[in-house]
Amino acid sequence: MKIQNVQNCTFSKWYTTFKDVTIKSRILPIPDDFLEYLLADGVVLPEGASPNCPGNDSDNDNTENEMTDWDKDVPECKAPTFPEFEEAIRSIIKSKFMGGKVFPKLNWSAPKDATWISFDRTLKCTCPSDVYLLLKSSDFITRDLTQPFLHCEDYNDGDKVPVQYELVLRRWHTLEPGTEFRCFVKENQLIGITQRDCGSCFPHINNEKSSIIADISAFHYHVIGDKFPDSSYVFDIYRKQQGKVYLIDFNPFGVVTDSLLFDWEELESYTSDTQLKSTSGESSQVPAFRYIDSSTGVQPDPYSQYAMPVDFKDLTSGEDAYKLVDFLKMKIQGQENDSSSSDDEPTVAIETTTVTNTTESHSKDFKQTSTSKS
Repeated sequence: MKIQNVQNCTFSKWYTTFKDVTIKSRILPIPDDFLEYLLADGVVLPEGASPNCPGNDSDNDNTENEMTDWDKDVPECKAPTFPEFEEAIRSIIKSKFMGGKVFPKLNWSAPKDATWISFDRTLKCTCPSDVYLLLKSSDFITRDLTQPFLHCEDYNDGDKVPVQYELVLRRWHTLEPGTEFRCFVKENQLIGITQRDCGSCFPHINNEKSSIIADISAFHYHVIGDKFPDSSYVFDIYRKQQGKVYLIDFNPFGVVTDSLLFDWEELESYTSDTQLKSTSGESSQVPAFRYIDSSTGVQPDPYSQYAMPVDFKDLTSGEDAYKLVDFLKMKIQGQENDSSSSDDEPTVAIETTTVTNTTESHSKDFKQTSTSKS
């Protein structure tokens, strides 16, 4: 994989050629001050970014007065401003072309590792602040901005390769699970296909595997053909139904791209004299097709390492009352154990009229559980 191979997968390089078979999109060059904002530490939304978001309007005009009066000595983070760039984003989102909902990406990557921070755990954005929050919270985006050519054989650490960074806003579509596939092409030959969501087993894939292979092979031969500049590359597709295939993205043929159910050693060493095995066990079939055929083959969510702990989310959102009770009891018990004062000294207590019995029994369970875990 070389620098030019990565550059050829830049969204604006291929979108015009394949715009009729992919998701509607708009491309905005990213100004330097916004790049600096993305690379800066912390997450501070630009000034004026939030008020126009649907669903973010306050139910009480006096909310600001009811908020905590923070210590005036605490320094405030100055909110950056990008009025022209922000207005361009807002205009695209509101346009009839987009229908009020988009998902963002930069030259190569979408912030899929940051969906944990969104309300619905998706990349759907309805206002500029949604876009900012996802981009600022994503390690994938930081990698695009700081190390886009790290794995290229002709790249030396410290080289300055000019890149015109771009924000891509794509029309939001809710895709049916199990309809996205990643396809590997080497020397213009489609050698491998794998389902993209490796965290689930989709029975329909096994039932339709022959038609899936046929549809993707036909799409590669008739639609992509020799229109993409590289002979080796990776492309992602969405198969809405039999005979209807849509292009999602292009990626470099190399370790920078997730090989999913394949591994790069076997893909890069593939020749016409070697064979890749399919899930069905067949080794003579090209392309090889790999998918999860049972629940035992399900892989962990690759993005889970980026998300906050579920317990923390439940605790802070109040979705699990028992966890909240456990937390309070644990804090009280810790304070009692740490105290060396006499019995006359005041102790912390929780007053409740409705959950007394529940908390007592649940506290016993909690203590037993804590003992067994230790």
